[in-house]
Amino acid sequence: MASQQPPAFRNQSRSGLFRRTPPAIFPPVMGLFGLGLAWRRGAEAAGLPGGLAEALLGGVTLIYAFALLAYLAKVARRPGVVAEDLRILPGRAGLAAANLSGMLLAAVLVPYAPGLALAVVALAIVLHVALGAAVLRLFLTGPEEARVITPVWHLTFVGYILAPLSLIPLGHAGLSQGILYATIPVAAAIWAVSLRQIATRIPPAPLRPLLAIHLAPASLFATVSAMLGLPGLSTGFAVLAGLILLVLLAGARWITAAGFSALWGAFTFPLAACTSAWLAAGWAVPGLILLAGATGVVLPIAFRVMQAWAKGGLAIKTNAATA
Repeated sequence: MASQQPPAFRNQSRSGLFRRTPPAIFPPVMGLFGLGLAWRRGAEAAGLPGGLAEALLGGVTLIYAFALLAYLAKVARRPGVVAEDLRILPGRAGLAAANLSGMLLAAVLVPYAPGLALAVVALAIVLHVALGAAVLRLFLTGPEEARVITPVWHLTFVGYILAPLSLIPLGHAGLSQGILYATIPVAAAIWAVSLRQIATRIPPAPLRPLLAIHLAPASLFATVSAMLGLPGLSTGFAVLAGLILLVLLAGARWITAAGFSALWGAFTFPLAACTSAWLAAGWAVPGLILLAGATGVVLPIAFRVMQAWAKGGLAIKTNAATA
């Protein structure tokens, strides 16, 4: 009788399970975490029970745990696959999203297990520092044609701004404010470089979805500023996030010209982050409208990426390393 395992698992059964787990599974997981946290804020803003948001966050936590174990199984077989995955753009984005999903998991855990949440966010920060050092080393020592700053740099070098989502309610406002003020100029530099790149050359169609990542830093700065009691700064970044979102929506057909790919995961977490930003800034009605829209975007993209992984095609399409 034929095996009932999905092709992604059946094809690897002879040589080892998860030997080619693609890092591209993590950006949509990050988007699902962001969506669940946005639903948590949306429930508070609308005065609704938070059960739906918590159920979603619980489900995403299980998905993240499974994805993380699948990738760690690959690393355990041959640790060198991490360096190989970092050499390709989907790999760099995916591994950064894996760490940042840990920071979002900490925010999920805060109401339930504050001590565990602090441990999780601390570990995620340490791993992200190591990842950033590895990416910077590859950038400085790699071939000249590969030395390109991309929107993925926001994930690698600005992504620490996710840590305050758990650090602030855990009583570390001073550290969180330091992270906020340290990451703003880094994001501004990446925005400036990206604007110059777009002005001088048109990005290839398959890479255009990554432009959506530019929305995430502005959104997170707005949310963290609101949590720190800085309403003026929060409103300013919420407005900036709105402007970036309008530009992305205006260019949606151009950005998606290459059709669906794993890089569409880049649409998920920025959109969820913008939703949370508007809700945190006190824009309840626009935030709830955007929450509905984000839900209709994030869930289908996450499903299609995970489906591609289960069918065995995601690793090939994203050129993931094999252990």
